[in-house]
Amino acid sequence: MRQIIAMGGGGFSMEPDNPLLDQYILEQAKKQSPKVCFIPTASGDQDNYTNRFYESFNKLECSTSHLSLFEPNFSDLEAFILEQDILYVGGGNTRNMLVLWQEWGLDSILLKAYKKEIILAGLSAGSICWFEEGLTDPLNGPLYKLDCLGILKGSNCPHYDGESKRRPAYKEMIAENKMKPGYAVEDGVALHFVDEQLHISVSSRIDRKAYFVNSMEYAVEELEISTKYLG
Repeated sequence: MRQIIAMGGGGFSMEPDNPLLDQYILEQAKKQSPKVCFIPTASGDQDNYTNRFYESFNKLECSTSHLSLFEPNFSDLEAFILEQDILYVGGGNTRNMLVLWQEWGLDSILLKAYKKEIILAGLSAGSICWFEEGLTDPLNGPLYKLDCLGILKGSNCPHYDGESKRRPAYKEMIAENKMKPGYAVEDGVALHFVDEQLHISVSSRIDRKAYFVNSMEYAVEELEISTKYLG
């Protein structure tokens, strides 16, 4: 069973006192103390980000590690990745992350991990990356489409309620056929895909939502996705 859990926002970095989404991710491994590896490439492997991961996940029932490409902490990248149960990708600069992954061959290794049924998860950049396209926001620049790994069909827009410019920009891009139809996800919501099909939408906060956004003949349609509150 191949699994991807794509969060619009949330988890330890955005909700340090609300572990519901992180616990949900761990539970999908269906084993006691799964091995979870944090991949903070999009943040430039910031120590503070990695430390917060350990602080949060060491309180949960799992075995923790992280992957650094800026200061490599492995001898065999592929072997290190393929021994994990869960790969949890953090937020940050999606473009820089994908370029660095390609340089290291990590993009191909992640696909091998997925086919091996290692769970892929993440938020923001760590959500966008699994789709064909994502809506990304460079610092002090307009939002634009970014081509991603393409494991999941369509496009993705995280932080749909958390950043005011995202919703109108995503709808406009889809209306003008500049982006493929796809999933808009609010902070605190995660889309759980099984074998490339949406299985369930879950949330760590009451009344948070996800949508499938599509271009109709005269308008853009936001189809609300039924979401289960985990609390």
